[in-house]
Amino acid sequence: MSNKKHVDAKMSAQTILTHLGRSPDQQDGFVNTPVVRGSTVLFDNFEQLMSGDRQYKYGRHGNPTNDAVSDVITALEGAHTTMLAPSGLSAISTTLTAVAHAHDHILISDSAYEPTRQFCDSVLKANQVEVEYYDPRIGSGIDALIRENTTAILTESPGSLTFEVQDLPAIAAARGNRDIAIITDNSWATPLYYKPLELGADIVVHAGTKMFVGHSDVLFGTISTNEKWTAPVLDTYRALGVCVSPEDSFLVARGLRTLALRMKEHQQRALELAKWLETLPVVDKVFHPALEQHPDHEIFKRDFTGSGSLFGFTLKDAPQSAISAMLNDLKLFGMGYSWGGFESLILPVFIKQQRSATKWAAEGNLFRVHIGLEDMDDLKADLEAAISRYNEAAGH
Repeated sequence: MSNKKHVDAKMSAQTILTHLGRSPDQQDGFVNTPVVRGSTVLFDNFEQLMSGDRQYKYGRHGNPTNDAVSDVITALEGAHTTMLAPSGLSAISTTLTAVAHAHDHILISDSAYEPTRQFCDSVLKANQVEVEYYDPRIGSGIDALIRENTTAILTESPGSLTFEVQDLPAIAAARGNRDIAIITDNSWATPLYYKPLELGADIVVHAGTKMFVGHSDVLFGTISTNEKWTAPVLDTYRALGVCVSPEDSFLVARGLRTLALRMKEHQQRALELAKWLETLPVVDKVFHPALEQHPDHEIFKRDFTGSGSLFGFTLKDAPQSAISAMLNDLKLFGMGYSWGGFESLILPVFIKQQRSATKWAAEGNLFRVHIGLEDMDDLKADLEAAISRYNEAAGH
C-alpha cells in the first residue's frame, strides 16, 4: 500500500512518518489507509491458488492496513522486514523462540524488561534453553560468556527500569562472525534516536504500545530483522499464528504520524524535569543517560541522537508508608505499568528483586517516571508536593 513513487527509505524520518504507508490514489483520495477486515482471500482461478500469485493469501499473513505500519517501521529501522505482534512481550517471546532451541545457551541483559525475564525463566528454561543474565555494562567483556552453543544475545538500551546504556558495537564486535543473533529492545529511543541495526544488531523489537501508539489505547509490538534473520524469525512467527487486528494497526498508523513531534516534546520535557530533580537536595540520584553525570553518558552521546520520555530517580531510604504517602495524593502523575502516552506516570521500582547477574548499588527507593504533555510547572508542583509528603512521612 506504500506510495513508493513519492517516498523512500532515504528520506528523513519526519517525511517517512508523514507519507509512507498510505496511497491516496488507491483509496479514492482518502489520506489514511482504511481498516481492511477479513480472514478469507479469494483467488481468481485454480492456477492462481496453486501458484500463490497474489499479494495477500490469508488474513493472518497480512493485509493492507497492517502493511501500512510494517512499511513505515521497516524504513525507520533500516530493516529488511518488520513483523507485527499483538504486544511488546509477544514480539520478544516470538523472537526468542525463533533463535533459541533445546540445549542452546542465550545471554540476556540483567536490565531487561521484567516480562522478558519471566518468559526466559519459565517457557525457555522449561524447553531446555539455558538462560544466562549478564551485566548490561559488560561491553566487549561479553566475549568471556559466549559458548559454542550460544545462539542469541538480548540487549535493552537503556534498561527501562535502571537506564544503563549498552555498548552495542562492542558486543557486536565480540560476537564476530559467530552465528549468534543480537536482539535489541529499542522501545525507549525508537528508531528516530537510535539505530541498532547500524550498530551491529540483527533484530530490533519494540513494545509499540509505548511511543509508536502514543495514546495509551492499543497493545502492540514489532519485530524488525536484517536479511539474514528474516526467514527463521518469519517461520516461527507464522508457525505460532502471531497476528494483529487491522483496527489496532490503524490506530498505530495514526500514532506514527505524530511520532517525531511527540518524541521531540517528550525528550525536552523529560530532560527539563530530570535536571530540575538534580537540583533538589532531597533527591539522591537521577538516572537519565542524557545527563552528563550518568555513567554511560559518553556511550549515549556516541550512539544516540536523542532521548526518551522515561527516566528514574532515588529518594533516601524510607518505609513503604512513606511511598504510600507520596503516591496516593498525586494530582497529575498517574500510577500505571505502561508509558509513552500523553499522560505522566510514576511507579516505585523494587529493583533488587529483579537482578541476578549484578547488584543494584544505589541506596534509597527508586522511582520511574514517564513525562507526558502536561504543563511543566504543574508537573513540578505535583512532584515536589509528593516528595515533601514522602520526607515528612519518613521523618527526614
